[in-house]
Amino acid sequence: MSARPAIGICTAVERAQWGVWDLPACLLPRNYLEAIQRAGGLALMLPPDPAVTAQPDVVLDLLDGLILAGGVDMDPATYGAERHPATDRPARDRDDFELALAARALERDLPFLGICRGMQVMNVARGGTLVQDLPSTPHHRPVLGTFDGADHYVRLEPDSLAARAAGEERHAAKSHHHQGVERVGEGLVVTGRAEADDLPEALEDPRRRFALGVQWHPEGDETSRLIAALVEEAAGRRAAAGP
Repeated sequence: MSARPAIGICTAVERAQWGVWDLPACLLPRNYLEAIQRAGGLALMLPPDPAVTAQPDVVLDLLDGLILAGGVDMDPATYGAERHPATDRPARDRDDFELALAARALERDLPFLGICRGMQVMNVARGGTLVQDLPSTPHHRPVLGTFDGADHYVRLEPDSLAARAAGEERHAAKSHHHQGVERVGEGLVVTGRAEADDLPEALEDPRRRFALGVQWHPEGDETSRLIAALVEEAAGRRAAAGP
């Protein structure tokens, strides 16, 4: 067990029902955790924590890699915008927690993967902005609450981290989002775009060993190599650090 790389993954906070209970809960779809585990990682769920928001190294010191998962829209105030009517109700404790972790993980060159919302957090953490409500694009969110029919193709730049992690330069992606990257954050480059409308679908920091954001959901595709690529990088980092 001690040889498994520790992969932190941030949770949502939502009201949930189970048994006789109806309470706020820290939630994460199980397929994220199973993807980490299949790749040999130890999945550690990270709920919002104000103390960690203030000092993210408290958690990052324990991790070999970090994943930011999908979820509700970011509060537009985090990137200096007014709230659009289509934007979700803010979850500012989660936003602040994930922005702090993302910014510091990138500074530390900790292996990092942002998925859907997580890519957007990565962009905002570097000073980027978001489009709050994309024009009607059925290939990005065809059916609410499912990835059925959500496959569309993304062009990945040759020899980019995104292409190496995916194992191909034309990737069939599963998406469920209505927001996207507008202004790209400092030090980040767009290395993947949707074939249908050229929307940015992959961001990375080429100065870091593994700092990648993807707008699609690799956890929803058991054939995807992306989460495994993050775990492999984290395992190499752990091995290099020694006991």
